[in-house]
Amino acid sequence: MKFLQPGIIYFQGKLKSFGIAGIGGSIKQKSFHFFRRIGSLGIQQQIGMLGTRSHDFMEDIKSIGTTIGMDDYDKRKLSIFNQMNFFQLVTGILIPVSCLFGNAKFPVESFLVASLPAIVSFLVLCLNIFHKFEYGMIAYFILYPVVTAMVYLGGMNLGAGLYFILYGILSVFFLQDISHMLFSVSLAMVSYFILVVICKNYTYQLEKANFYFYLINQAIAIIFIFYGLFLIKKENTGYQLHILAKNLDLHNRNLEIQRHELEIAEKAELLEKQKAELTELNSLKNKLFSVIAHDLKSPMYALRNLFRSIQQQDLAANEIKLMIPTVVNELNDTTGLMENLLEWAKSQMQEGPAGKEEVDLSTLASETIRSLQLQAEGKSIEIENKTGQSSLAITDKDMFKLVLRNLLSNAIKFTPAKGHITVSIYEKTDFVEIAVQDNGVGMSAETLEMIQGNNYYTTKGTASESGTGIGLLLCNEFLSRNGGEMKIKSEFGKGSIFSFSIPR
Repeated sequence: MKFLQPGIIYFQGKLKSFGIAGIGGSIKQKSFHFFRRIGSLGIQQQIGMLGTRSHDFMEDIKSIGTTIGMDDYDKRKLSIFNQMNFFQLVTGILIPVSCLFGNAKFPVESFLVASLPAIVSFLVLCLNIFHKFEYGMIAYFILYPVVTAMVYLGGMNLGAGLYFILYGILSVFFLQDISHMLFSVSLAMVSYFILVVICKNYTYQLEKANFYFYLINQAIAIIFIFYGLFLIKKENTGYQLHILAKNLDLHNRNLEIQRHELEIAEKAELLEKQKAELTELNSLKNKLFSVIAHDLKSPMYALRNLFRSIQQQDLAANEIKLMIPTVVNELNDTTGLMENLLEWAKSQMQEGPAGKEEVDLSTLASETIRSLQLQAEGKSIEIENKTGQSSLAITDKDMFKLVLRNLLSNAIKFTPAKGHITVSIYEKTDFVEIAVQDNGVGMSAETLEMIQGNNYYTTKGTASESGTGIGLLLCNEFLSRNGGEMKIKSEFGKGSIFSFSIPR
């Protein structure tokens, strides 16, 4: 009885939380206050209050023995186990009481035997209170069939035979160990077959003493069977939905993580791209300053030497006239260099791509050809314009003129005197191609590979024209920024074809 005392105290607390009195002399007082409070409310409020208290009480019963760290599945199983034991405790008390109503000469010993199932349920609930779940399972699935069998062996048939089937069904769900489950099922089924099916002669037959209570006991057993199956199905369904919700939550979290990883990868890729662009820009800047440091000095020195000679040596007009072409060539090269540098500086100050507009490429090509006509005439080179009447495209006109001017200037530089250059425009479905073809010296495979690799390269022209080597680098940069590209075809000694495309 000392072991059962904590359980008794626990259920006293549950009864207090339900609103019914505790024990001893306080029962009347507590009951009086409870019913007085109920009596002061309306019918709907009374029903609502009783429903709330009943729900809270059942939630307390279901949560007996649960801990914070317990797995959700184990909590659900323990909830079912507690509910079954609580209702079997209640019905275990009602069965012997019904026997007393059915037969006034019902012996005290038989009453105690008939009360054993209720004692087992109370013992199981006490074990659960102390978190002795395994002992509670053993007590339920061994003691319950045994004490139910003791009722029959005591000479009483109270219509509790269906409980053996209930024990067998519940053991399949609650017992994880196969050997324990088989033992429990065998014990319940053998007891049912021997005590209910085979044995028929009992001293006390509730069916004959009180047929009404006998039917109630049978109905309660059937209700327990279906109620137990219902709870198992309900909790399993709830657990599956809980698992699905967790899986969905995990799936959403994984998607969120993947999205963040993708964003990080995109940012990393963007940073790498920006790093590569800055590295390339820094390399081009270094090349430009190297060109400026070297090539801007040549025309300055030429002019200085010319004026110094005029000043110091009092040169004749004929001698001065012979020196002027060299100075002019140097200044022409410097002018081209300055234009390229200014365009490059302008492009670097723009935050985004160059401004685009609809332009007539044929008109721009004609203007560019005219600007280089004097340079071509100096070598007696003919420039044939085959760009047609009109060719519309959306592009940056300054970029277009810079690229074409550089290609034409290079063609003039590497075409011998009395050579021929052709400028053509070919309209395609998605782009417009502009080609500059010459019959100059052409390029070797090694030279072509260096230029196509966007490497810095420079050499003297057919008339010893100096070059900076920066023009093609700028052409490639401007074309890449505007969605175009440049192609080169060349054969040493036969000439070259430089072409570039612009998206339509």
